[in-house]
This record gives sequence, structure tokens and C-alpha cells, in this order.
Amino acid sequence: MIARKRSFQPYGQQIMRMLRTFAADPVTVGLALPGEFRQRWERHTAGRAETPEPDEAWEARLHELLGAPWPCPEGDRLDALMTDISDLLVARGLRTGRHTYGWYSDAENALGRAIWCTALHKHPDVVVETGVAHGVTSRIVLEALGRNDTGHLWSIDLPHPLDNRLHRETGAAVTDACRERWSYLEGSSRQRLPALIARTGRVDLFIHDSLHTAKNTLFETGQVAPVMPAGAVMMVDDIGSHNGFVTFARRHPEFRTIVCPSADRLGVFGIAVKAA
Repeated sequence: MIARKRSFQPYGQQIMRMLRTFAADPVTVGLALPGEFRQRWERHTAGRAETPEPDEAWEARLHELLGAPWPCPEGDRLDALMTDISDLLVARGLRTGRHTYGWYSDAENALGRAIWCTALHKHPDVVVETGVAHGVTSRIVLEALGRNDTGHLWSIDLPHPLDNRLHRETGAAVTDACRERWSYLEGSSRQRLPALIARTGRVDLFIHDSLHTAKNTLFETGQVAPVMPAGAVMMVDDIGSHNGFVTFARRHPEFRTIVCPSADRLGVFGIAVKAA
């Protein structure tokens, strides 16, 4: 299980690191700041969001939508994998859990379990994720694809735009053995996602874990939804601070949605499965 060490950088340290990063790459920082400010503002006003109550039986519901058996025997294997990931990151001198990639977090166990079971049961050929950080979700997907012996993961990621000290940590959880099925595309989803979708022509599993604003969530899900076949699945992390996921569900009734609590009860994520 991913360790729950929590680290909140003092505000002054965050500002100094941002200023050093700005001096090294003013263009990237300047482009990233509006989205970062919007994300923080939406979290500050999260009480206005329309997020429905989480479904405590979300795992059974997900497996029903996947057409997979429940209870699922894969949970214990995911727990072992999360422990292995945590041990690897610690061995590399990195902390794991929430707020350990700057003010961003590694994927927690509930989201990891949803991704793991979906990838194993659906055997996706084309998997796209936005946001990598330490690469916990990337590693989960790649391990599942390796077990399936099919599929490829494309990860679109803009390394922490306000703290270039963290760039060396990006994707640290992904082992060399997994990289044959992995393509890492550096840049924002607005830069990279449309061209990638045009190239792949379809997306069987999509994971949104980049900038958590309503605007960015709707952009990414809106780009991917038209190229998802029946039965394809979206995972949308950190939906409690804005109305992006709720708005997507209203606009796309062809998707069956679930709101899921995180394992540590500090957040919620969304799942959307495209109906036939």
C-alpha cells in the first residue's frame, strides 16, 4: 500500500522554487500560472461544486459495468504491486502518497484498484493518460498490459511547471521492464492530446490526472469521448473541487458514471463507462 506520508511545503519555499524555475524557463511558468491559479481557486471554493455523494459500492458497480465477476480476485495483487511501487520510490530517495510531488499527489489505492481491474478485465489496446508525476498510475497500467500481453500506454505529461527541481522524479515508479509498452509525450494535453487521438484513432481506457480544473477536465474528456468505442472507460481523478465531471455526464448520457471515494477519504474520483 502506498505510504501515507503527507508533506506540505511551506508557502515561502514554494514561492522561492517557483521563482528559480521562472528564471530558468519563464515561458513555461508564464503559461502554467493561469491554470494553477484556477485550480487553487476552485479548490478554495469547492463547496460550490455539484459533486454527487460517492457510491460506497462503487467497486461492485464498476465490475457490473465491465461485465466482470465480483468479488474480484485481483485486489490482493494490486495491493502487492502498490507495496512494490512504494518500496521502489523509497529506495530511490523519494516520498510517496499525497503532496509528495510538489503539492501534487501520487495515485491512492482506490483509484489504483479501479485502473488495475479495468485494464485487466477490458484488455485495452490503446490507453491514454494525462499527468504522470512519479508514475504510479503509469506503472499500474503497464503491469496490467504486460499481464494481458497486449496494449500500449501513451502518457501526456507536463513535468511540474512551477518546480523544475522535481523533473528528475517524473516517472520514477516505471521500471525498465515496463517501458516497451510505454510512450511518454512531454507537454500539455492541449498541445499533445488532439494529435495523439488523431494518430491512434481510438481510446479504450482514458485516465485524466493532469490539471484538475473544470475547464481542463471538460477539454480532455470532450476530446476523448468521440473516439471511445462501446465499453471503453474513463477515469477522472480529483473531481470534488469543480463541476467538470458532472457537466461531462450531463453532456454525454451515453456514458454510465460512478462517483468513487478515495481510500483515505480525502477525495473523490469519477468513472465513466461508454454504453453500447
